[in-house]
This record gives sequence, C-alpha cells and structure tokens, in this order.
Amino acid sequence: MKPSKTSKQWMHEHVSDPFVQMAKKEGYRSRAAYKLLEIDAKDHLFKPGTVVVDLGATPGGWSQVAAAKVKPGGKVIALDLLPLDPLPGVEFIQGDFREEAVLKQLEQLLNGKPVGLVISDMAPNISGVVSADQARAMHLAELAMEFALEHLKPGGSFLVKVFQGAGFEEYYKLMRSRFARVVTRKPKASRDRSSEVYLLATVNT
Repeated sequence: MKPSKTSKQWMHEHVSDPFVQMAKKEGYRSRAAYKLLEIDAKDHLFKPGTVVVDLGATPGGWSQVAAAKVKPGGKVIALDLLPLDPLPGVEFIQGDFREEAVLKQLEQLLNGKPVGLVISDMAPNISGVVSADQARAMHLAELAMEFALEHLKPGGSFLVKVFQGAGFEEYYKLMRSRFARVVTRKPKASRDRSSEVYLLATVNT
C-alpha cells in the first residue's frame, strides 16, 4: 500500500526531530526519555534506592532513565501489554496491570519494598476518531491513578501523561482531591501541537 501524504509528512518530521536524533546518538529507546529527564531536573523525582513502577513501559525510554537514576539500591519494574526488549536494571512483566496474576507477579518482584514512584507515559492506539481516542486516553490515565493510589507509599509520587480535551478538567479535579499536591508540566520534548501534558502528584505523608 502506498504511504499517504500524512504518513510521509510524519516520517519526515520524525526523522528530522532533534530529540529523535539525540535519542539515537545517546542510546535512548525513545525521544520520550527527554521528557522524563527534563521533569526530573525540575522536580527531582528520582533518588538512589527508589522503587519505581513504569506503567505502559514499551519501548523502554522512561525505564532506561529511571534505572540509571535510582542506582545504587533502587529497583525499576516495568509493565506493558507489549513485549519489552531486556534493559539493564529493569525487571519486566508482560500483561495487564489490572489483572490479578500480573499484580501477584508485581508483589513478588517488590518483595515487600514500598513503591516510591509510579510513572505512566501510556497512550492508546490512535484510531483517528478524536472523541474516542480522548476517552480511551483518559481511561488509561484513570487506571494509572487507581494503581498509584493503591501502591504508593506515603509521600510517594505519581507522574502521568494526559491529553487536554474532554474529561481532562474532571480528571485534574479528581487528582487534586486525592493527592496532597498536583502540578502540571509541559516539557520541551513534547511537540508544540500535541495536547499532551504531564501531571505530577504527591501522596499525603
């Protein structure tokens, strides 16, 4: 099938993207690594010894950053429905993080250690139907928030990608009612035209 004009345009933009080029040069699996690095530089998410859970981790850009930042003594557990090529310092569970069997695997890997940080850069497969895509994206964000509230230790943090649009304001209000502090971040590596923003929340101590 012949590539559409839109897909050709996206490919050109992707290849010429400075963050894509930098990721290739510096060995990161995705340009998304720079979003996390920038947020960490501002908010100091990672500390040596921190236990991190990365939801929707594939292809692994965020897990790579986390694994390097939590040394020594830290732990990074990545979860995704899709397979993840092995990464040094990252333990991977393939499956749905809502399922009992997956949660049991997570508990075994945690081995009683409290979770200090939950990160989620998840996005749904795009159908092109804006309202449906937005609804699916917000649903993923809601699932990630429930997971974070159940697993984070007091004072732990939750970083999640959301898309501004239908359901965003309600999600933001809910987040503010359930966490001690919530701030919004739009890193430079986020494309200007993208409606994505990141919300960083802290659990009550």
